[in-house]
Amino acid sequence: MTDPVPPATVAAAEERLLRTVGRMRPEQVFEPSALPGWTRGHVLTHLARNADALVNLLTGARTGTPVPMYPSAEARDRDIEAGAGRPLDEQLADLRAAGQRFAAAAAAMPEAAWAVEVPHRLGAFPASGVPRKRYNEVEYHHVDLGLDYTPGQWPADFVDHELEPLTDRHLRAGALTGALRDAIAAAPGHARLAWLSGRSDGAGLGVPVSALPTLPPLS
Repeated sequence: MTDPVPPATVAAAEERLLRTVGRMRPEQVFEPSALPGWTRGHVLTHLARNADALVNLLTGARTGTPVPMYPSAEARDRDIEAGAGRPLDEQLADLRAAGQRFAAAAAAMPEAAWAVEVPHRLGAFPASGVPRKRYNEVEYHHVDLGLDYTPGQWPADFVDHELEPLTDRHLRAGALTGALRDAIAAAPGHARLAWLSGRSDGAGLGVPVSALPTLPPLS
């Protein structure tokens, strides 16, 4: 994890998300999201529980006793399913409160604690990378609500940070060739990131969509 994200950046992303959710109609929480098999209620519940999971990492770094994000993958999935069917006002209140808990946990971190390694399923990383993870979750899943927030509204710093590692990941996995990378290099960054993260079919990249592999949503 590099390039720590300032608290104000995370807070601004959270506020944009809350504004979108605040404009939803009650019935929309039960409608499909842009993620296969998930309603908008699933996305909102995941975002709230993700904030709490990242609070666990910060708490572990601050206290010196490592705390995993979730007790298990199964517990994570159960919590999402259990909360997905809640009404919109309950979802919104939960999302707001979880974001506030995350902000408070970040504010309580002593300077030295940011260097402490925290556990993660993809490998441990310094606690200084935790705000970046929250920022990414909020930005990607805000789009996944399938409402009026689109990849074209992603902040430039978010796009710039995510493009290179995601491009490299797909190159290593063979889903993206060097020739294709070069062919889409002139496309807007947000359009490339939308495709690379599985949030568009690649329309607008300057090459036929039929020439592009279908990439799964980055979670």
